Amino acid sequence: MVKVLKIGFLSLLGLLVHTASFAQCAMCRASVENNVANGDTSVAAGLNLGIMYLFVMPYLI
Repeated sequence: MVKVLKIGFLSLLGLLVHTASFAQCAMCRASVENNVANGDTSVAAGLNLGIMYLFVMPYLI
């Protein structure tokens, strides 16, 4: 019974985190597009570096 509750809780938590991540992607994209349109590419470069960092870490571990 406890195992079923743990799995249910983790599934619910995963769904809530997953939906919040979509909102963040849209906000980051809008911010980067706005900065690039104004001629500032440093934010886009920093965001790309952060994405690559998050992408590579699980493979290194």
